[in-house]
Amino acid sequence: MKVTNAEIVISAVSQKQYPGDRIPEIALAGRSNVGKSSFINTLIQRKSLARTSSKPGKTQTLNFYRINDFFYFVDVPGYGYAKVSKKEREKWGGMMEEYFQTRDTLKAVLLITDIRHEPSKDDIQMYHFLKHYDLPVIIIATKLDKIPKNKRSQHVKRSKEAFQIQSEDNLLPFSSETGEGKEAAWALVRKYLA
Repeated sequence: MKVTNAEIVISAVSQKQYPGDRIPEIALAGRSNVGKSSFINTLIQRKSLARTSSKPGKTQTLNFYRINDFFYFVDVPGYGYAKVSKKEREKWGGMMEEYFQTRDTLKAVLLITDIRHEPSKDDIQMYHFLKHYDLPVIIIATKLDKIPKNKRSQHVKRSKEAFQIQSEDNLLPFSSETGEGKEAAWALVRKYLA
């Protein structure tokens, strides 16, 4: 997909702030600092529409990025970061639950993971949480460039087994560094926007 227009529209904390234009949405979930912003920036070929940070736990709102006036990428707060207070984590949890539960324009969720590591308890819990709401999930296994080519298939297999990935869902190896997996990611996103 050629992106000619990409802008952040709102950083929302509750339903009443969500955009009202009823265009489809694709959410991005993942551990703090796993590379959600880098993934967005790679897909839309912008350096810094989605702000990347070396400090985990930076995204504290639902960030709605309108792409080509056609759909939204919605970046949700990262999970599994210890330095955020329990109260703050509960607030994010409630905000995310409200979004995933009530948003009928949400078409699929991109669950961003790090292919170098076995999926964490939080990653697996997030996957099951999304399936609880019958949401289609595309697991984007980032940092592919950090894995030697001859070891990639065993890392993919390990992730699929850990998630017990359902047949309707996909797992896509991806690298923000090299752009590997970018076309395949767009193809999957387009499938859910159709």
